[in-house]
Amino acid sequence: MVTAGMTEPNRLNQRTDTTLNTEKMLAELKHERERLARAIAALEGANSLGTVKKATVASMRPMKVKGKQGGALTPEGRRRISLAMKKRWAERKKMGS
Repeated sequence: MVTAGMTEPNRLNQRTDTTLNTEKMLAELKHERERLARAIAALEGANSLGTVKKATVASMRPMKVKGKQGGALTPEGRRRISLAMKKRWAERKKMGS
């Protein structure tokens, strides 16, 4: 059987936990509000100077260079790299043995 006196400490702990959670949430919200206020002030300051331009998705992408296909090696370039790597491996093999 549970008496009224035994449940009182549990209620007190629940109140303390709720108070701490509420205080923690309140502190986090205040911190977030300060961060947002700084961000808004920075954006408003930039807009007043006229330095902010509207950015579109197209303007954010890097421009492609005409006449160049992405990363294709010529047969001569491939051969030059192959010979250089073979030379490097041979030097390392000599050092290792």
